[in-house]
Amino acid sequence: MSALSTRLRHALGTLVLLGIIASAVPASAQQAAPPPPAQSSQSSPLIDPDALAVNEQTLLGDFSRVEGSILIPNTRERVLIQPAGRLWDYFHEVLLRPIALIVIFGMVALLAIAYLAMGRLRISAGRSGKRMQRFSAFERFSHWLTATSFIVLALTGLNITFGKVALRPLIGPDAFSTVSQYAKYIHNYVSFAFVAGLVLIAAMWMKQNIPRKMDITWLKEGGGLIGSKHPTAGRFNAGQKMIFWFVVGAGAAAAISGYLLIFPFYVTNIAGMQVAQVVHSLLAAAFVAVILAHIYIGTLGMEGAFEAMGTGSVDFNWAKQHHRAWVEEEVAKGHLPQPTLSATPAE
Repeated sequence: MSALSTRLRHALGTLVLLGIIASAVPASAQQAAPPPPAQSSQSSPLIDPDALAVNEQTLLGDFSRVEGSILIPNTRERVLIQPAGRLWDYFHEVLLRPIALIVIFGMVALLAIAYLAMGRLRISAGRSGKRMQRFSAFERFSHWLTATSFIVLALTGLNITFGKVALRPLIGPDAFSTVSQYAKYIHNYVSFAFVAGLVLIAAMWMKQNIPRKMDITWLKEGGGLIGSKHPTAGRFNAGQKMIFWFVVGAGAAAAISGYLLIFPFYVTNIAGMQVAQVVHSLLAAAFVAVILAHIYIGTLGMEGAFEAMGTGSVDFNWAKQHHRAWVEEEVAKGHLPQPTLSATPAE
């Protein structure tokens, strides 16, 4: 009896073992079988790079439109890789420098040609020895707040664009890294002073910079730069008005796009910040070119112009030559020119 039970146990164990082997063979065969070829991008545009088997040639062929993200709660910050990022990198590293150079140095070349062709615009009747108050102390403070902060922003911003090719070879990578880090901090914080000055000059001078009929005549006659005629103008001529509206409009756009970069992901995602960086950099290049022209006219290009913002007053003959309508309005108000009690301000 015991021998029979022993044989039955052996037979049962053999059957169980054979069953286990039989069930394992199909599974191992399925694992060993080669994976089916991946479908081409034409039949299925979706490619899962995390799949167990991916056709590498198909994946590389569609690399330009591959996107990747990470799993974090903030959906704006999930982007790991995107096709637009390659376009932005090409613009920033390849296109931006030549564009900025053409805009800025093109303006420098035009100003040099203007100076060589026309020289300095002099006061036709000579100095009168009488002065007229043109800008108050607060107006000059607002102007210089905007002007000095812009110069700081321009220098630190140009370092972002040209520093790697112009400054780093001169001072070395370590010093350049330190300079660029502090330049970035200065750029960010000084922007608040620039915006404050921008708001002040917009509030003070917006009404006086509304275009008038005489501005059309001023433009037709070339602003007194062509020939001997000096077209009449109010407190601000048409050229100054165009600069004013450019500064206010472009300054506001530059501030908005800049703050989108200073405070990332608060308002927009990475694609929006890439657009903001492109807008900010192109506006900055145009801004530098326009302000170079403004500085030239206010210093080297025109006799007596710098005194308006330097001391607040201008020579009476200068005012009549360039802003005759404004002089007539001031005289009608009883704001008569005062004799000069000191030496003529230095040019």
